[in-house]
Amino acid sequence: MKAIAYALMVRDDQVLLQLRQGTGFMDGYWSAAAAGHVEPGESAAAAAVREASEELGVLIEPTDLRLLTVSARHQNHDGSAKTYEDHFFVARNWSGTPVIQEPQRAAELRWFGTGKLPSMTVPHELVALGRLVGSE
Repeated sequence: MKAIAYALMVRDDQVLLQLRQGTGFMDGYWSAAAAGHVEPGESAAAAAVREASEELGVLIEPTDLRLLTVSARHQNHDGSAKTYEDHFFVARNWSGTPVIQEPQRAAELRWFGTGKLPSMTVPHELVALGRLVGSE
C-alpha cells in the first residue's frame, strides 16, 4: 500500500486547489494544491510539510497541521491495480505566499469556497474536501 499526504491549505471558508497538467493522472482536474507520496521512513505529516514546500514554496509547521481524514482507495493506473492510503491534513497557517513551483505539473492555483468546489475535482479528493464544510 502506498501512502499519499495532502496539505489542504484553508483560509476562512476557502481552500487552495491546483489545476493538474502533465502528470498522466487526472490532468485537467482540480486537486489539493500540495500532495505527494510519503517517502520511506517519513511520516504523513512530514510529507505534507515537504510537499507544500516543494510544490508551493511555503513553510507549514508540523504543529499547524490538523488531520482531517484518512481513507483507502483502490485504483487501476498504468495497467496495474494499486491500493493507496490517503492522509488529508488541513493547514490554516503557513509562511510565504503559495506560488506554483512545478509549472509542468500545475497549470493554475485558485482559491475556492469549500461549499463551491469545481465539478472537475479529483473524485477521491472531492470526498475529503466535502469534510471541510463545518470542520472548524
